[in-house]
Amino acid sequence: MHQVERWMRRIAVGLVIPMPLLLLYALAPAEIVMTAVAVLFAAHCLLRRDWNWLRQGWVGAAGLLWVQIMLASFIAGHGVAQAAAFVRYFVFVAALQHWVLPDPRMRQILARAYGAVAVWLVAGCWQQYLCGRNFMGYGRWADGALLGPLWAPRAGHALVMTALPGLFPLAIDLARREGARGRVMAEILLLGLVVTMVLIAQRMPLLHLLLAMGLCGLLVPRLRAVVGATVALGAGAVALSPLLAPQAYHKLVLNFVAHMQGFADSPYGMLFIRAGVMIERHPLFGLGFDGFRHACPDPAYFHGLPWLGVGEGVHGAAGGCNLHPHNFYLLMGTMGGVPAMALFAAFAACVLTRAWRGVGAARDPQRLMLAVTCVVVLWPLQSTSSLLTQPTAGWLFMALGWALACVPVASHLQSVRGRD
Repeated sequence: MHQVERWMRRIAVGLVIPMPLLLLYALAPAEIVMTAVAVLFAAHCLLRRDWNWLRQGWVGAAGLLWVQIMLASFIAGHGVAQAAAFVRYFVFVAALQHWVLPDPRMRQILARAYGAVAVWLVAGCWQQYLCGRNFMGYGRWADGALLGPLWAPRAGHALVMTALPGLFPLAIDLARREGARGRVMAEILLLGLVVTMVLIAQRMPLLHLLLAMGLCGLLVPRLRAVVGATVALGAGAVALSPLLAPQAYHKLVLNFVAHMQGFADSPYGMLFIRAGVMIERHPLFGLGFDGFRHACPDPAYFHGLPWLGVGEGVHGAAGGCNLHPHNFYLLMGTMGGVPAMALFAAFAACVLTRAWRGVGAARDPQRLMLAVTCVVVLWPLQSTSSLLTQPTAGWLFMALGWALACVPVASHLQSVRGRD
């Protein structure tokens, strides 16, 4: 039995390490990997008769959220099977936390894989910027975003999710240990990431990167001057973008200002209004799994939100439709009502509390950056891709499981089980 368990774990580790590359180029295999690791972990728990991981606060919140979405889907009459399978993501997080990544060596190998993918993304973005087309032959996206070494505008989010755990710990180490020379090298590294993100011209990933840098500056004193200089030089890059990258300037500055000045009439504002109307009409159980996509074309939801001061206006048009509401919390609300939103917020709070436990005392750059990554991905006021599809689900739950695996208590429990 022990030999079988060892092979099961080796298979799970072998599946997890290539995940950053799969999340770039092989989304269906990435989904299969997450499901397979969750199934292997459940089999491991059955063989060992060890279910202690179920006693954690975040597991309780996730379990209640799953039950709520299952019940809402049953009431709505669709998506019950998909809602039942949704639990695999939470089991995958537990598998990373308690089984796959408690070993520091495995976490270090994964960090190197993330760092290598981040470097690949940066190189691909600069190659496309300088040559006009990437190695696949694609030019910029219709809205001006750089694709990097990809075929769709996903380079910005992928770079944030790989650079934070893969490259930022290196910058922290350089600033802490190498004196003035190290701070200059850290400055070059961070500035390269910021300028690359400006050229990519995706607003939310750039804001994510700046948020992460701000948190690093607050928490790592030796990095504060480096972060300040990087932000100043990054602002200079934005100021020069009308000359160097006019499409990036139009999207990052002009388009962003226009959206903020007339948010209710912007595409994102209309999605927010449409999701708000759905939750207002179905506050207890929402519209079931992926309910926003199913109900969005229904004229019953073509209304404003008077309680927010948003009148009908153009908000009754079908232009507010999309496959998802572009926000994790609104997505949960449209699937399972206000209780689902509250349970997802509780799940996020439990994960963040656990991930940040003892981070300052540990002085571990990787732990710090994974905790920062959790803040970035779970921050409620942002526009996101759907949590129900890849690569968003993969990046999110990989980060959460990896961050939880770094908490010493999780590592200690795993080492004790290994001696049983």
